[in-house]
Amino acid sequence: MWINGRTKDTISALDRGLLYGDGAFETILLKQHRPVLLLPHLQRLQKTCLRLQIDCPLPLLRQELEAFLAVEPVPAENAILKIIVTRGEGGRGYRPAGTLACQRILQLHPFPETRHDHAREGITVQLCQHPVSSNYRLAGFKHLNRLDQVLASMELREEVTEGLMFDENDLVIEGTRSNLFMVLANTVCTPLLNKSGVAGILRDALLAAFQHEGVRHHIRSISRQELFQASEIFICNSLIGIWPVTGLITESEMIRFDIGPHTRHAQQLLQAIMAT
Repeated sequence: MWINGRTKDTISALDRGLLYGDGAFETILLKQHRPVLLLPHLQRLQKTCLRLQIDCPLPLLRQELEAFLAVEPVPAENAILKIIVTRGEGGRGYRPAGTLACQRILQLHPFPETRHDHAREGITVQLCQHPVSSNYRLAGFKHLNRLDQVLASMELREEVTEGLMFDENDLVIEGTRSNLFMVLANTVCTPLLNKSGVAGILRDALLAAFQHEGVRHHIRSISRQELFQASEIFICNSLIGIWPVTGLITESEMIRFDIGPHTRHAQQLLQAIMAT
């Protein structure tokens, strides 16, 4: 692990990222030692820091990142790069004490092993009771406050791969660690994220690919009942790619879904996306 361009494995107990979740992060796939979709990740990180009013010198961060990947041993052919930026240290209480020097943290992690080919066979998901918090000022951004996702993930049964989360109006928003797509009336739909949720890098890339390919798609509010009426459902993020949903556990039943042509087409588009 590097902190501010130096090998280090400790951070101050006064860091505002630890005390208040005051910061942003990105989790990036390393495929054959190459960061996949690096530029969109860094662009989102910069946008999040601007929204949080954290002064993060992006050129310096990129220099540190290149040096880090050049000297640090990558755990395997596929690995995970995590970038964390906190506001740094500065005063007790919520209000930061003046202009602070941000902390830039770089980490490498092994890619988790899975016993199943989720991309080919599909997964089972569960509806979570814990809601996504709504705040239009932070909607879409990947900040360090992930307590909603932590609590929702604790609900998941052992046989379940992912959980789906709703807002206070019972609109489906996202997975605990993924974005959601579904097919309704032969149109690929994904939830509107103007009040809550994270606008994933792969979600944005898929939407751009759908536009380029002429695939009918729509970003809109989606109710719980519409979720049950979908003909196909799949989830995505920049680490796992695209996983079809073949089973959905509700409070009273298991609903089955087929892996349909829209899902397989999205997986084909993914190959070109990941090569950029």
